[in-house]
Amino acid sequence: MAKAYWISAYRSVSNPDALAAYAKLAGPALTAAGGRFLARGTPALTKEQGVAQRTVVIEFDSVEQAQAAYESAGYKAALAALGSNAAERDIRIVEGV
Repeated sequence: MAKAYWISAYRSVSNPDALAAYAKLAGPALTAAGGRFLARGTPALTKEQGVAQRTVVIEFDSVEQAQAAYESAGYKAALAALGSNAAERDIRIVEGV
């Protein structure tokens, strides 16, 4: 079974306090669900029309495990702390090769 990678790209953050509250809950929820944080922060370099936006990469053992993490009660609590307007972001779950 191929590993899966949860990739979050933040286009903008309008409420840093809500993002901090989200991160305090999301990190433990995602690691408890089997996630391993591989990278997080702003890019050291951007190339080919890259945008210098906060990016997070989390490895899971499978797409199913990543999906279960997203749907977990702990992660839902983190999303509630973030709210609907604190950050504009894109989350993708990509299967490894």
